[in-house]
Amino acid sequence: MDLGVASVAAITMIAYLIGEACKAAEKVPDKWIPVICGTVGAVFGVIGLKTMPDFPAGDFVNAIAVGIVSGFAATGINQVVKQLSKDE
Repeated sequence: MDLGVASVAAITMIAYLIGEACKAAEKVPDKWIPVICGTVGAVFGVIGLKTMPDFPAGDFVNAIAVGIVSGFAATGINQVVKQLSKDE
């Protein structure tokens, strides 16, 4: 089963949900949420490398990079939703 790109989308959604949970808990300052999302993405990137044969990275450095970018994409998704729902 080829889940290469879908696994990256899954990392993005997991990081997004963790970022939203941090925001909802109101214990984490907003400035740290992108860092948390990027770190979560990096961890899941390495997990994906080790558990999925078709993960779109072949080594640890690329897996971490794919994960970090996916985590930061979660922050971008949050900002798109925020800006589109903002009243002018």
